[in-house]
This record gives sequence, C-alpha cells and structure tokens, in this order.
Amino acid sequence: MLERIGISLEDGLLEQFDKLIAEKGYVNRSEAIRDLIRDALVQRAFTESSGREERVAVVTLVYDHDSSSLAQKLAHIQHENHRAVVSALHVHMDPHNCLEVLVLRGRGKDVVAMGESLVATRGVKYGKLVPATAGHDLG
Repeated sequence: MLERIGISLEDGLLEQFDKLIAEKGYVNRSEAIRDLIRDALVQRAFTESSGREERVAVVTLVYDHDSSSLAQKLAHIQHENHRAVVSALHVHMDPHNCLEVLVLRGRGKDVVAMGESLVATRGVKYGKLVPATAGHDLG
C-alpha cells in the first residue's frame, strides 16, 4: 500500500532535484524520494546497529598487482574471513592495475572490520566500503 505525503522545498532546491532525477532517469519524484529514504535507512542500520545483526556491504579496491606482496595480503584477509565473502570479482584494468569488488555478508561489526582492513591495506590506491542491504528490512 502506498501513502501519499506532501513536502515543501525551496524553488532552487526543487530545480536542482528535478535536474538530478532527470539525469538519473527516474520517471517521477516519488521514485527518487523513495530511493533517498531507502539509502538513509541502510546507512542508519550500519551506523546504529549493535554489530550483531546481519549486514551486507560492497568493498571496492583498486591496486597495483605488482606492488610488493599486496595481492597476497588482500587474498589472505579474504581467506581469513572466507565465510563473509559472498562474491569476489577481479578485473585487470591495465597491465598493472586491478579492480576488485567484494560482496560481504555477516555480523555488522565483522563486515565493517573486514572491509576497513581491506581498504586500509598499504598499497591500495582506492578503497571504499559501501553499506548495502539484503532488502528484507526495507518493506
């Protein structure tokens, strides 16, 4: 069931929002607002959880595979936490750089600890831990 609500926005903010939703291809404002609310709920679930609840996250890493034993360190962290690694994608971006995308699932504190450990590994050129959701808590 959908409920209709009303919101008030300044003209300039509404113009920017309409431009943004057009660029992203939303068919209407409602879909864009629902996505913003869902994103806020997922972020809150990560920051306010006790750490025991199951959480899902995506880790993105870019690194030079020629860097001294870096690939081995990253693989070691993944193997130490193999139950949390749902999926791993490894892409050779050029002769030296690799892009790795990992989907993690497990207790919130474990997922965050593993993601932060991977991102903080010396030699990682770019790393990002992005909270995600399995979807069941979004209604």
